[in-house]
Amino acid sequence: MQLGSKVVNKGIPEGVWVSAVEAYFQAAGTAGAETAKGVFLGLLGRCHISASAAVRVAHKVVGDGGSGGEGARVRAKVVAELVSDERVVALFSGEAAGKQRVAMHALLWNCAADHFRSKDYETSAEIFEKSMLYVPYDSENSILRAKGFRVLCLCHLGLSQLDQAQEYINEAEKLEPNITAAFLKLKIYLQKNDKNSSINQIQAMTTCLDFSPDFLSLAAHEAVACRALTVAVAALSSLLNFYANGKSMPTPEVVVLRTLITILTQEPGNELEVFKFVKWAYNRASEVGSDCFFGKGEVGRRERNWFAVTSWNLGTKTGKERNFELCSHFMKLASKFYGFLVDLEVEENSIMVCKSLILTVSATIASENQKNAALSDSEVKQAIELLDRAGKILKTNSTGTRLNDDQASNIEPDLFFIYTFCAYEIQGRLNDLGSQLVLVKGFASSKVCNPRYLLQIGLRASQGPWPNYEIATFALNECLSALLSSPSPDYQNVALIVRKLIVIASIRKGETDDEALHAMYKQAYRVMVGLKDGEYPIEEGKWLATTAWNRAALPMRLGQIDVGKKWMNTGLELAKQVPSMETCRLSMEDFVGGLGKEFCVQNDGDNRSQLTVYVGKKWMNTGLELAKQVPSMETCRLSMEDFVGGLGKEFCVQNDGDNRSQLTV
Repeated sequence: MQLGSKVVNKGIPEGVWVSAVEAYFQAAGTAGAETAKGVFLGLLGRCHISASAAVRVAHKVVGDGGSGGEGARVRAKVVAELVSDERVVALFSGEAAGKQRVAMHALLWNCAADHFRSKDYETSAEIFEKSMLYVPYDSENSILRAKGFRVLCLCHLGLSQLDQAQEYINEAEKLEPNITAAFLKLKIYLQKNDKNSSINQIQAMTTCLDFSPDFLSLAAHEAVACRALTVAVAALSSLLNFYANGKSMPTPEVVVLRTLITILTQEPGNELEVFKFVKWAYNRASEVGSDCFFGKGEVGRRERNWFAVTSWNLGTKTGKERNFELCSHFMKLASKFYGFLVDLEVEENSIMVCKSLILTVSATIASENQKNAALSDSEVKQAIELLDRAGKILKTNSTGTRLNDDQASNIEPDLFFIYTFCAYEIQGRLNDLGSQLVLVKGFASSKVCNPRYLLQIGLRASQGPWPNYEIATFALNECLSALLSSPSPDYQNVALIVRKLIVIASIRKGETDDEALHAMYKQAYRVMVGLKDGEYPIEEGKWLATTAWNRAALPMRLGQIDVGKKWMNTGLELAKQVPSMETCRLSMEDFVGGLGKEFCVQNDGDNRSQLTVYVGKKWMNTGLELAKQVPSMETCRLSMEDFVGGLGKEFCVQNDGDNRSQLTV
């Protein structure tokens, strides 16, 4: 009350007034901040107050540093109102008040910085903004003003007021275009989730006069924190260009590439980009040397191993996704990275080199089949080279099993099979049938071979663009022998092999009578005898019976009665082993029996023509009997019955010389 009453007294010197205000504020503390401000502003209207006095009062209200709590915010608010009053600002105009203007700016800047450090961005922004009132609008102070705009940008970033932050940084960039302003613009774009502008801003950063590569690393960290992975990739990709120039860099190139690949693998669909950078790593290691690129000692070993394992895992992943072309590329790189490690850990890594080489060729063949496009001569040559390297490792590996060894193998049997399968396929491209046979026979006699492997080789050799029926017959016969010698044979596979062998024999020998072909049917019959109902696949049993029976058609038409009856009897024997063919079997027995009675006559010149008519009618009746067993053939069966009925009436005539021609018509 006493301090307020003195405001009307104009005769008290300035020093006394200021000292009184300071003493009052010292005694009253924060609660007296508003009163002190009012008294000081009252003085401005009644007596002359200097800029120095304003600085003293503002300093007293702000305090000696340290911010936090509601009291600090109250004092800052009072100071903001005080220093933004037009009358106070006017005290600092002109050259004479230059020193005091600098002092006031520094006081406000430090106050704002204290609040910024305590993350009170709202108060900090307000005080920083007031401090700009004490920076002259001239070229000498443009850098200081730019600095103020940049810190205001940071405050509004902290408040997530992105539009205001962008306005301030644009102003800062006009006054002082530098890397700091460019980086802050990037932060704003990232927080706005504007990825295209962010990527463009990264390119703009590299054009700044004070640019350093460290800002690209910072940009990548910011992008990862905002989950803008494409922006992080762009930043690190730009960073890699500086290593190619041979510049000394604070972060090793291998670390940048590892980080880049790690980021890319966090999202699906980036496998092609990942491959580009994994290959980049290998090329750089080959160019500058393994130790120089990866590092020496344990650090270097870990880096090499990381790239090798990553390549292997990505090859496995893309293979499972049936992207065989990319799988082959990753596996080839894996073999090269593991090759860097062979001298360090001979056994383990030489095996991984071998696996990677074999799977590279396997994926290449799978890609060829997927695209339905033959490998080029250069691709075939490369596959041969890779398999040669893998074969040498298989033979020379000190702990691995040779194909005919009795030792326990540290290499999985599947790997030997895949190697054999791939080598067989590539030799087929060269039409090297002899080498294929030697390869498969060698594998069949090895300890790692089993019926499952032989079945796959046999099936592959029996089909595809490069069939080899000799190998198919050999592999399937070996597989069949192994299965039948088993205590509990897999009759599903047995039936599959029998069918395949019969089909192959038919293709190689034609449809004429062949003892080897007939022997296969007899072997199938011996397999089926004594089995429980359904143990041998029923559909396969039907196939054997019907195809054996149908093989009688050609010899019967040619008048080879004994050969035809032999095939009919074989079909009948097989039909007796298939429970669901009971009706068909009875028709077959009737046919065979009727055939015997019909031809118990002298062998005259008309016998062959009678046989032709009889066989035709018998085959029609057999087809009709079979159609009756198929529910979906009802309409077809009725047509067949009408045809056979009409045929019977048409030819109920004496067996004269015109009968054969009528039947033909």
